[in-house]
Amino acid sequence: MQPWHLLVFALVSWVNREQQLAIEYLKTENSILRDKLGKKRILLNDNERRRLAVKGKQLGRKLLSELGAIFTRDTILRWHRELIARKWDYSSEKKQVVRPRVRQEIVELILRFAKENPTWGADRIQGALANVGFHITDTTVRNVLKANGIEPAPDRPASISWETFLRAHWETIFAVDFTTVEVWTKTGLTTFYVMVVMELKSRKVEIAGITTNPNKQWVTQVARNLSGDDGFLENASHLILDCSPPYSRRHL
Repeated sequence: MQPWHLLVFALVSWVNREQQLAIEYLKTENSILRDKLGKKRILLNDNERRRLAVKGKQLGRKLLSELGAIFTRDTILRWHRELIARKWDYSSEKKQVVRPRVRQEIVELILRFAKENPTWGADRIQGALANVGFHITDTTVRNVLKANGIEPAPDRPASISWETFLRAHWETIFAVDFTTVEVWTKTGLTTFYVMVVMELKSRKVEIAGITTNPNKQWVTQVARNLSGDDGFLENASHLILDCSPPYSRRHL
């Protein structure tokens, strides 16, 4: 196993542990709330049922039963079936003129912006769409988010989770690390430092350089080679590395 394998494995394990702790907390909280409510019925409006229905469908029947949610899995999935039925109910269109549907590519962009940027509100997403040539109202953005079960910005997490971050940038995340090789030379046993870069998505590996002295000048030149035109890191948006001396802040 190479050093970068350990780095990726540790990162994924940490993310999974955080998720499990969050799930256990929510299950405990739901259990307490059920005990407090007893047989009291909770009344939800259409928007609240829609949001739970979309999220519940994504989880599926098995996970819903394991979560111990306040509402039963059958209730949540029934809401989803009703949501689908309403989507394909065109009876009202025969009586009134309706607005044209939002183009699918715009819908996909809105959902992408919302998921990759949890703190963005409708106005911010509207501005981002305008930057790429799509001019729609912030109301349309809110309607698309609501229809897909995405909460308004204040109800979404204030900081992005590792899971969300990795999913959002997986296509352009790379990792870099050093490994060493001991070689007998005419001056004796010599340590050679090998800088290795990996594209996480494809696990493609590039040997960036080999040296006996990974100083500031050497690391800087290798970084330029990697990030230049046609370089291995040309399309990278994020680079995972540790704080070892060869490429720590005092060197770069």
